[in-house]
Amino acid sequence: MLRFDSPANEEPAPPLQADEVLALLRARWQASHGLQLVQRNGRLYFQVIWNHLEQQSFPLSEADYREALEEIVASLNGLGVADQVRSWLQTTRDRPRLGRALSLPLELPAGRASEFLL
Repeated sequence: MLRFDSPANEEPAPPLQADEVLALLRARWQASHGLQLVQRNGRLYFQVIWNHLEQQSFPLSEADYREALEEIVASLNGLGVADQVRSWLQTTRDRPRLGRALSLPLELPAGRASEFLL
C-alpha cells in the first residue's frame, strides 16, 4: 500500500489551494474536472469525475464550480490529506473516462476518521 506520510522530522505539507488543484487538473488532463468526496464501506474517497467545466453539458457555472472546488479543498485540508491528494494528482497515470471517476482512497490521520465517517 502506498503511504503519503512525511517523516516526523519534515515539516507538514502546506495546505492545498483551489488554484493549485485547478492548475494540477488542467496540466494533467487539460480540463477542469468535477471533484467529490465519497464515503463507501467505511472509507472516504477523493474522486475526479469524467465531466468538466469546459463541456456545454456541465451542470455548474464557472462561479458555482469555483465555490464547490473551494469547499472540497477546505475539506481535504481539514482532513489532513492535502499532501496525499497533491501527490496523487501529480502522479496518477489514469484519466477520468465517461462514466468512470478516478478514486483515491484517503488515508485519514488517526482520530480524524471518526469525525467524517459514520
